[in-house]
Amino acid sequence: MPELSPRRRMLVLAICCMSLLIVSLDNTVLNVALPSMQRELHASTSGLQWTIDAYTLVLASLLMLAGSTADRIGRKRVFMAGLVVFTIGSVLCSLAPNLESLIAFRMVQAVGGSMLNPVAMSIITNTFTDPRERARAIGVWGGVVGISMAAGPLVGGLLVDSVGWRSIFWINLPVGLAALLLTFRYVPESRAPKARRPDPVGQLLVIALLGSLTYAIIEAPNSGAPKLIVFGTLALAALLSLLWYEPRRAEPLIDLRFFRSAPFSGATVVAISAFAALGGFLFLSTLYLQNVRGLTALGAGLWMLPMAALTFVSAPLSGRLVGSRGPRLSLLVAGVAMTASGVLFAAFEAETSNVTLVIGYVLFGLGFGFVNAPITNTAVSGMPRSQAGVAAAVASTSRQIGQTLGVAVIGAVLAAGVGSSPYREVFVSAARPGWWIIAACGLSVLLVGALTSGRWARRTAERTAERLESAEVKAQTDVLA
Repeated sequence: MPELSPRRRMLVLAICCMSLLIVSLDNTVLNVALPSMQRELHASTSGLQWTIDAYTLVLASLLMLAGSTADRIGRKRVFMAGLVVFTIGSVLCSLAPNLESLIAFRMVQAVGGSMLNPVAMSIITNTFTDPRERARAIGVWGGVVGISMAAGPLVGGLLVDSVGWRSIFWINLPVGLAALLLTFRYVPESRAPKARRPDPVGQLLVIALLGSLTYAIIEAPNSGAPKLIVFGTLALAALLSLLWYEPRRAEPLIDLRFFRSAPFSGATVVAISAFAALGGFLFLSTLYLQNVRGLTALGAGLWMLPMAALTFVSAPLSGRLVGSRGPRLSLLVAGVAMTASGVLFAAFEAETSNVTLVIGYVLFGLGFGFVNAPITNTAVSGMPRSQAGVAAAVASTSRQIGQTLGVAVIGAVLAAGVGSSPYREVFVSAARPGWWIIAACGLSVLLVGALTSGRWARRTAERTAERLESAEVKAQTDVLA
């Protein structure tokens, strides 16, 4: 990629952030619309889970493929293809006649979404080569998540209350088309000097692992034990096969050598934990505010605004901290705040009091705002630039796996607790185990972040990068020979 002027670099960053905005906004808007979908489409709790997890599941399954493909055939080309597919999927979602169609069209959206975030992060990584500039750019990137959380509930509430839930997918059209035109005009093409070849067996194993695991968890309250055993066994077999097969490939879909770096492994665990907490938090909050308190979609959005506002404010601050002092402080703040929020709901029933409800939302927004920048920066900064797409894709995949599992596990716990009872009567007690899971996820962010951000951890990252670079040089020498 040619060296760009500062103004051009900022324009490329803005274009990449537009793709993150529509993908992130889609999830936050959708959460506010869940109760309306539930009434119109006659959906069960598991049906609501699938409207979210069908998207995140496909996204998680294809992100690494999209990242390596972009490194190989061109990041701009794959990014533009993703914008087209995502926009078409949004139109189809707005026209869905029933729940099954909506879930299928959400999967189409996810195919497009898988080509956006990891590829955009790879473009940013190769555009901002200075570590401090890159950290600030990633902080801005994380701030877009805060914008989507702030705007999503309000925009979604206004659209759902005034037009209907189908309109939440319309907002992707103008942003997607604008990003497509700007990408064509201003984003330069780039490729990795030597990208990985396709790994169809590894890709199928990833799909089998995530799909069977998610199905087993979501359908646990409704399915019999034999079906759960079958899908649980399938997930375990896919995992073991993946761990056996991938190290034996010269160019695997998932390069397990990355995980020799303690910061990279820590970033993966932190991403799964933080986004599992986010998925479960939004799912429980939306159903409580609308189905228990009886608020409108807009009213629910206004109640969730303190959480969104803190995420918006703290994300760029976290980016600057990571750039100047490293990831540890941001991860500690994130872990403490998210744990405190989960405990407040689980042990003190924060949702039953207006004051404690707002405090719980503020704490979670603060914690989530601080966690995003250190995840991305840690995952990408310790790896060779030629593998930036794959490293960013692993980080993005971890986020989607976390959100998928959070909605699946916490939704299943809620469904088992509610059973056939009305939400208003049993929600607080049925949701309590889910809040404890969210608190445990926050504690995981705190402990893993503290353990994998010290000097010894940085040394493992340096050794891993040296080994990866040496392996690349050796592979290139063998090809020339």
